[in-house]
Amino acid sequence: MIGWDIPGPLADAIARVRLVVFDFDGVFTDNSVFVSQDGIETVRCWRGDGLGLRELERLGLDVIILSTEENPVVSARSRKLKVRCIQGCPDKRVALDELLLELGLNLEQVAFVGNDINDLCCLSAVGLPVVVKDAHPSVISTATYRTEALGGYGAVREVCDLFVHVLEASAG
Repeated sequence: MIGWDIPGPLADAIARVRLVVFDFDGVFTDNSVFVSQDGIETVRCWRGDGLGLRELERLGLDVIILSTEENPVVSARSRKLKVRCIQGCPDKRVALDELLLELGLNLEQVAFVGNDINDLCCLSAVGLPVVVKDAHPSVISTATYRTEALGGYGAVREVCDLFVHVLEASAG
């Protein structure tokens, strides 16, 4: 798995985070979509992500899914995970700014986990930009942390485990 040799600047950024925002497609999923002849979409997700998300909540962090697309499959998965979901956002940065206003947070207190160009506006603004291993090349350079796991193959859980490792080490 992961060798937990965490550079100081990354650990400092994690310590400031109060909100972890995840994109859905390509982060919770492997960016594939299966479409039936009736037009019903299904996706594949990593079961272990849910346990990781519970750990973030245990640590007192807020967790939100922010998705450009509006899709019942995203709603169903977020309900199952018991995670707030904001979808149908043509401009994720506007949605993020509204969310920060609502929660009384600033950009330095946010980690954003994304994978593609529609995440760039948030990745380039937050205190802790994170991308999945198979992120689009145009967003990789914005990341402070890039997962070892591919999107949909435990990348969400890896981010959660990273937070647990850093925050519990600093508390102990």
